[in-house]
Amino acid sequence: MKISNLIYLFLGVFNAFGQKSGYLPDFEAAKPIAGMKLIWQDEFNENGKPNPKFWKFEKGFVRNEELQWYQEENANCQNGVLLIEGKRVQIPNPNFEEGNQNWRKNRNKINFTSASIQTKGLQEWQFGTFLIRAKIDTTLGSWPAIWTLGNNGQWPSNGEIDIMEFYRVKSEPTILANVAYGTDKQYVAKWDDSKTRLKHFTDKNKDWVNQFHIWRMDWTPETINLYLDDELLNSTSLSETINPDGKNPFLQPHFLLLNLAIGGQNGGEPKPETTLINYEVDSVRVYQKQ
Repeated sequence: MKISNLIYLFLGVFNAFGQKSGYLPDFEAAKPIAGMKLIWQDEFNENGKPNPKFWKFEKGFVRNEELQWYQEENANCQNGVLLIEGKRVQIPNPNFEEGNQNWRKNRNKINFTSASIQTKGLQEWQFGTFLIRAKIDTTLGSWPAIWTLGNNGQWPSNGEIDIMEFYRVKSEPTILANVAYGTDKQYVAKWDDSKTRLKHFTDKNKDWVNQFHIWRMDWTPETINLYLDDELLNSTSLSETINPDGKNPFLQPHFLLLNLAIGGQNGGEPKPETTLINYEVDSVRVYQKQ
């Protein structure tokens, strides 16, 4: 029997007996939700690269002046999870240009690599219940996210939903659940955001950071509700999310992104001894009304 199969068997036995289940990938079938149908899922159970029918990769320095260079090598499915690794490196920036003022080109070195995958052009949804089971690294510098963007329009008028973000707010480790839409200024968003200190969760569960958790979005034509382990973090009325042009960016299809950013505007500077930051996604499931 292959080593990978032995690992699956071992993890399955642990889950079957309910032992340490919060620490391990969940190999059980998706549970039904009354009145809803499971229309799409990725369990990441096949070792290798994320399914190219579902996901495409972002590449290079992308946004927010973050430290990481996104590349395919840092996202792999193994042992029942999608593992995104943020790695400290020292390699040349292939886009470096001496004297260029663009932050993507004025760095001569890449100091971290990571990965960002998205369903843009492959999978999209309008409304539904989204369940994402994941384990996040809360190390200084870590900025993992589960989020969506609307298909049409320029950011932020296309709409952004942050089902999960983690980073430091005023030096305090924080879980965020946000909704953003357009204003009359280009690239300036209006935010309905929620910031909950990580301490709120670790005070109740001392081993919270070592376990998988379920982030959920209930998105209807009326509201977007964002939950963590069934605790409501943010509720947004779509009667209020109107762009200056009168359009509502949350009444259109969105695509999903999973990424691990490092540093930048929010992540914080990793400590010198930090060489690896991990982000594990066990499953993504999307339900819609029957």
